[in-house]
Amino acid sequence: MRWKNLGEHTVYENQWLRVNLADVELPNGRHLDHYLIRLRPVAAATAVNERNEVLLLWRHRFITDSWGWELAAGVVEEGEDLVEAAAREMLEETGWRPGPLRHLMTVEPSNGLTDARHHIYWSPGADYVGPPEDDFESEKREWVPLKEVPDLIAAGEVPAANMAAALLMLYRVRFG
Repeated sequence: MRWKNLGEHTVYENQWLRVNLADVELPNGRHLDHYLIRLRPVAAATAVNERNEVLLLWRHRFITDSWGWELAAGVVEEGEDLVEAAAREMLEETGWRPGPLRHLMTVEPSNGLTDARHHIYWSPGADYVGPPEDDFESEKREWVPLKEVPDLIAAGEVPAANMAAALLMLYRVRFG
């Protein structure tokens, strides 16, 4: 049941994404054109403090016109290490520098349409450096009790699937 990508060409490209059209061969030999979006990797990070609170951002996403809790995240720059990118994003977006980061998970948020991979990290601590450089990224940054995460997700306050998955995994790591 494996689909084969026999080749693709770019139909649109900018600094954020590339839209390609692929010639795909299905297992029965039939061919179809399939659009796909090629994206740079994303690195995300958070920290959990000694009170088992997780550092989150409350932000608005204009595309879906929704508000929700998220981890600091952003595109990995050319040649940048994933861990360094995650730490940089957390500092820029929250004003907190994470301690040593641990890999939590890597997810493919929409693998039927994009090749996006989100690499998510966490640290068992962080140091406050000052106001976030990218304060436009969120309305507020808060330490939220990790025990509340499942209820926040159930209430729709963590609408992004990748963030919900990461927070549930972090909950499992901390509380078994």
